[in-house]
Amino acid sequence: MKVSVDKEADAVYMRLSDCRIHDSEEVRPGVILDYDENNNLVGVEILRLSEHVPSAALKTVLIESS
Repeated sequence: MKVSVDKEADAVYMRLSDCRIHDSEEVRPGVILDYDENNNLVGVEILRLSEHVPSAALKTVLIESS
């Protein structure tokens, strides 16, 4: 997984797979899901990030795995 934060665009993009994006859907205002040709989720984009997440929370990313 790759997470990219664009401070100028005020957005974050989480790429879950290297598969080619076939379709995208805005499921809520500013939340866009990307799908491959088999309708598998391959990416998540959140726009206007500062409206949803405090800026201090973006300085550290914690990944948990069980």
